[in-house]
Amino acid sequence: MIEPFRLERRFASHEYTARSTLTASDCEPLAQSEVVALADDEARGMWEDLKLAYTEYRGLGLLREEISGLYESVSPDEVLVAAPEECIFLAMNCLLEKGDNVVCTWPGYQSLYELARSMGCEVELWEPDEASGWRFDPARLRGLARPDTKLIVVNFPHNPTGFLPERTEFEEMVGIARGCGAHLFSDEMYRLLELDPAARPPAACDLYDRGISLFGMSKSFGMAGVRIGWLAARDQALYRRMAAFKDYTTICSSAPSEVLSLIGLRARDTIVGRNLERIRRNLALLDSFFEQRAELFEWVRPACGTIAFPRLLNGPDTPELCRELLERTGLLLLDSTLFDYGRRHLRIGFGREDMPEALALFEENLDGI
Repeated sequence: MIEPFRLERRFASHEYTARSTLTASDCEPLAQSEVVALADDEARGMWEDLKLAYTEYRGLGLLREEISGLYESVSPDEVLVAAPEECIFLAMNCLLEKGDNVVCTWPGYQSLYELARSMGCEVELWEPDEASGWRFDPARLRGLARPDTKLIVVNFPHNPTGFLPERTEFEEMVGIARGCGAHLFSDEMYRLLELDPAARPPAACDLYDRGISLFGMSKSFGMAGVRIGWLAARDQALYRRMAAFKDYTTICSSAPSEVLSLIGLRARDTIVGRNLERIRRNLALLDSFFEQRAELFEWVRPACGTIAFPRLLNGPDTPELCRELLERTGLLLLDSTLFDYGRRHLRIGFGREDMPEALALFEENLDGI
């Protein structure tokens, strides 16, 4: 049996009934009309003439071609399109067997380690150093990895802390995976949202022939509702296993979603540019908020992405704080128990347009709680 996905169960209960949310992990969702308005002539024609038929099981050819352009060494035939969570499910089931040793960044998105646990794998959790800005020390990874480690799972930009390793550190992580012959599954769902684009490390699939990069439309593009993500993998034997396993999940993706994703990717400079502007505005508000409450919170400013993981220094534990806020005000926040990471942290989301209003609601009610 697999454990319930705690974060998703919390969202299922409250995401659409809460008055406001200060914990969303995506950028401001785009309206379908906004996306279509960005289409070039070719994509607009595809949209207007689209037949609602089955699509190619690997993903629309033009979409895979556009995706491959995000990488240095990946061809369209090395891209597999599926829903982001489905991508994790496909990869874990095609890489792992009972008894395999797995190392995974933690805290993190639960399926990155829970799927392996449910399969009977031995999972080692690689924890960052909060005092060093949530740094994931490669030396600690080296101590966890073994000669028989089957898979190393990383997530950078990191959810929920917003940490981003330097290129040399990421290359060291890749070298550790290569040294033990492990595959490297790299969750890169927040890629392109680095506050300093020059700090962006290469994709795992470009650095390592056993690297698998996960990316998609949900976070950086504000198009979570299309449910389109992808795996980029140069290991052709693994790619074929994952593509065949997809016959038992969705078989193929949604035809309208694939065309909308093609439009979004072709307009990525416009879409991501707008999102980064909003992120910078919202981060400035958070900087001011936490500076004025330094006695109450420890604030590690994220280097990228749309989420942060501040520590509550005084007051009730964060599960109680979040419950009280939801009951009193209708404000939804996530506490660190949903990441199996104690009871003193909150996940703050700052990619949405209404974040200033949600932050004001938090501020108005914080002292009373």
